[in-house]
Amino acid sequence: MLVLGDAHADDPDRRRSLYAAYRDADQSVALQCGDLLHYRLPVPTYFVAGNNEDFDVIAALRHGRLTSARVENVHLLASDVATVEGLRVAGLSGNYAPSQYEKPRSALAGDRRRHFVREDVEAAKALGDVDVFLAHEAPHGTPVEEDYDVGCTYVDEILEALEPALCLVGHHHEHTESTFGGTRVVTLAPVWESYYVLDAARLALDRRRTPPV
Repeated sequence: MLVLGDAHADDPDRRRSLYAAYRDADQSVALQCGDLLHYRLPVPTYFVAGNNEDFDVIAALRHGRLTSARVENVHLLASDVATVEGLRVAGLSGNYAPSQYEKPRSALAGDRRRHFVREDVEAAKALGDVDVFLAHEAPHGTPVEEDYDVGCTYVDEILEALEPALCLVGHHHEHTESTFGGTRVVTLAPVWESYYVLDAARLALDRRRTPPV
């Protein structure tokens, strides 16, 4: 299956890169780790919302209101799980903000809808058996290069509870590989640089260059 990092596909050039990755990979299903920003896609795509999205679309997806002409072949993973090519794939949508975490989701408005809250984390921790977990925030120990300390305690807690074999992370626009407990953690390069193909049987990732557009 196709695996994609951040797309930022509201930009026309980056949208062309997104479609180039779908064409080149020639897969029947995809996983994506947030900052998608374009929601009409060629094949069924299971994704988590990032901190840059159309949050009206994300809210509609959360509540099953799929009437927008802008939405096709997208499935939001928001503290729930889907079976994709025989794998149980789960995800936590959003990023962390200390000032918003203890609020009910219904209290978040406008761009604040980009955050996850405690109820989202608790729901994710209760999902049970999961093979692949998608997140836009990284767990501690992730070796990306940022000017701040990378690692979210609440993602740590989810990985400790679920013990997935693989955790795929967006947001940082950098490919890294590490481990958290028994989980392999891969932060994904952005779509305009690379895409990945995941072997569902072996959970092996093959990174490939996105064709120029």
